[in-house]
Amino acid sequence: MKKHILLYGIVCGVLIALLEAIEYRYLIIEHSVELYGALVAAIFAAVGIWLGLRVSRPAARIVVQKIVREEVVREVMVQAPPAFLRDAAAVDASGLSPRELEILELMAAGLSNREIADRIYISENTVKTHASRVFEKLGAKRRTEAVRMGRQRRLIA
Repeated sequence: MKKHILLYGIVCGVLIALLEAIEYRYLIIEHSVELYGALVAAIFAAVGIWLGLRVSRPAARIVVQKIVREEVVREVMVQAPPAFLRDAAAVDASGLSPRELEILELMAAGLSNREIADRIYISENTVKTHASRVFEKLGAKRRTEAVRMGRQRRLIA
């Protein structure tokens, strides 16, 4: 009796395994295009994520310099300070008024006299007057020179 039950269990197990294999094979054959597409999509997604992480990571550059002896110098990117801090002593020493500092900042942003006038609601002639006073107080002859001097003295960012 035990042999019959054991044989019956084995036959049923083989039959179930055979049915599952047939169903699996039918599934693979019937939906092969979708499965291959999903496989290719998964590979491209993995490569894209890997490449994105690899490219977006800041890499340190290694530079070889020849001085007296050969040395390897490692250059590392340094973060800029989070916010610009105006040097109050330099502002006092320059004698610039708050409006003249504002005009200098807008000149540093690359705005023309007309654009500055429109932005802060004054006339273009008033902008020219403030600009000439900025030039005089900084000892500059041109806008670019005034901006450079303002940045060197930490008057503007």
